[in-house]
Amino acid sequence: MCLTMNVTLRKILGIGLFAVFMNVSNVKAQDVHFSQMYYSPLTLNPALVGIDNPVTAIVNFRTQWKAVATPYNTIAASFDARLNENKRQKKGIFALGLNFFNDQAGDAKISTTNANVHFGYHLILNRKSTLGAAIYGGFGNRYINTGAGRWGNQFDGLGYDPSMPSNEYFMTDRFSYMDVGAGMVYRYRSGESYMTRNDSRQFTAGFAVYHLSKPNYSFINTNDDRLYMRFSVFATALIGFQSTNFSLMPAIYYQHQGPAKEILVGTYGRYMFQNLSSITGFNKGTYLSLGLFYRNMDALVAKAMFEWEDFTLGVAYDVNISTLNVVSNARGGFEVFLKYGLTKGYAGRRSKI
Repeated sequence: MCLTMNVTLRKILGIGLFAVFMNVSNVKAQDVHFSQMYYSPLTLNPALVGIDNPVTAIVNFRTQWKAVATPYNTIAASFDARLNENKRQKKGIFALGLNFFNDQAGDAKISTTNANVHFGYHLILNRKSTLGAAIYGGFGNRYINTGAGRWGNQFDGLGYDPSMPSNEYFMTDRFSYMDVGAGMVYRYRSGESYMTRNDSRQFTAGFAVYHLSKPNYSFINTNDDRLYMRFSVFATALIGFQSTNFSLMPAIYYQHQGPAKEILVGTYGRYMFQNLSSITGFNKGTYLSLGLFYRNMDALVAKAMFEWEDFTLGVAYDVNISTLNVVSNARGGFEVFLKYGLTKGYAGRRSKI
C-alpha cells in the first residue's frame, strides 16, 4: 500500500510539474524546435536557403513527452534550390526555398501548421567566403479540440468527472495568421579541394528574426495575445584533422523568444569511411558522426548521423535532466531526419559556393 501511495504521489507531483512547465513553455506562445537544429535549416535561419547544395530536401519528425502525457508530435519538411547555379560568371547565388511544419500537442490536439516561402541571396566575397541574406513570408493555422481537454473545473476533489462543465470560454477553435521574418548568414570554407587529405575547414554563423509581424496567437483573446518575435543566433564549424579520418563538428545555438531562452551547445565527432573522389570531386563520401549536446537546464541530447553520397540520416534523443524527470524518468524526445543534398549541380558541375 505504501508503494502504491508513493507511486500515486509521484504521478501527481509529476503531472503538477508538467502543468507548470507547459504553462511556461506553451501558453507563452513559443515556437516548436528541433534538437538537430541545423538539419531543420529554414526554421533556424531563413538565410540558410541554398547555402549547402544546389538542391536540398529534408524531412524531420520529432515526438516528446510520451512518458508524461499524450505525446507531442512534430513533422516538418523543407526544399530549397539555387536559381542561377549554372551561370558561370556570377557575383552571388540566388536561392528559393519552401518549408512546412505541423505540430500536434496534448489531449486537446492543439495543432499548429506553418507554410513559408524563402528568398535569399548569397554574395560571393572571395573564393572562400560568402555573405547571405534572406526573407520569408507565409501563413500559419492553429486548431484546438475544446471537447477533448480535461479542465481544472472538471476535477471534483476525488477525480476527473467529464460530465462537469469546464467553464472555459473560447472565442474560436481555429484561426489563421500571416507571418514574415528575415536572416543573415556568413560562410567561410577552405581546403575543399584537398578533402582527400581531410584538411577541410568550414565555419558558418548567422542571425535571424522570426515573426516580425507579431501575429495574434490566442484562442481566447484575438487582440492582446501576440506571438513573440523569435531571435535565433548560431555558429557551426567543421574541423578536419589532416592525414586522419576524424573531424569535429562543434556548434552552438541560442534562441530567445519572449520570456524563454534556450542555449544548445555540443559537438559531433565524425569518422570518414570513404573520402571524396580524388578525380571528379563528385562523390560526397561516407561518414559516421556521433554527438553529445547540452540544452541549458533541460536535457542532454545524444545524436548520431550517417552520410552516404548525397543522403544523410540523423537521429537524436533528449535525456531529460530538469525537475520534470520526476515523472519523465529522464525520457524527453526522439527525433529523426532524412536529407538529400544534390552535390553536382544541375548540369553535372560541382558547386562553387
